[in-house]
Amino acid sequence: MRLILVLLFVLLFFIISIPLFLIAYLIDKFNHRTMVAYSQKIVAGAFRVVLFLSGVKVTVIGIENIPKDEAVLYIANHRSYFDIMISYATLPTLTGFIAKKEIKRVPFLRTWMNFLQCLFLDRDDVRQGMKVILKAIEQVKDGYSVFISPEGTRNQGNEMLPFKAGSFKVAQKTGCAIIPVSISNTEEAFENHLPWIRKAHTVIEYGKPIYPKDLEKEQLKSLNTYVQGIIRDTLEKNASLL
Repeated sequence: MRLILVLLFVLLFFIISIPLFLIAYLIDKFNHRTMVAYSQKIVAGAFRVVLFLSGVKVTVIGIENIPKDEAVLYIANHRSYFDIMISYATLPTLTGFIAKKEIKRVPFLRTWMNFLQCLFLDRDDVRQGMKVILKAIEQVKDGYSVFISPEGTRNQGNEMLPFKAGSFKVAQKTGCAIIPVSISNTEEAFENHLPWIRKAHTVIEYGKPIYPKDLEKEQLKSLNTYVQGIIRDTLEKNASLL
């Protein structure tokens, strides 16, 4: 039943998106940042409806840790398609996700993602990957936060996959804060019951900002493992909340 309700809502949202796209195009002619804010508000609202229909309860921790007046680099673990929905439903800053290129095949969704400053990554093309990171650096400089899952793909095991070091160049080159994002139990909503959606209690915790300039030399040298360690510790802590 939950799956049917979600599919019906997604279909309805795609239909409604047509006039909303036109409004976004008009707003963009006058103010690009306002268009991005408009788009994120709509997409976040749609994701909240999907979470409600799916029976997914979200506990949010540490939202006060996110600087409100500067762009940041969000670094998160990745377990489920629901990770993106929970993140966008709770993010307080204008943020573009770095997503796999395959999502560009989904009509309507790719248009919203373009409006939201999202970037599409070809995981098999190193050169294209570097271009995406360079674009992400420019977006942070322009005041838009960037959200990355450095594991590179959804982790289907109990342990996180190694965090790719290249993802952290966005913070190293801009000096922006890194916000560790620890997302728990989202796989229980969908991936553990494919193709069905089940109610689940999930937790998302935004950690304290990490500024590269404040780190010691050894921490900066292994920034990917340092941040992953923080996320791992937080996931273990939050397991008791589920």
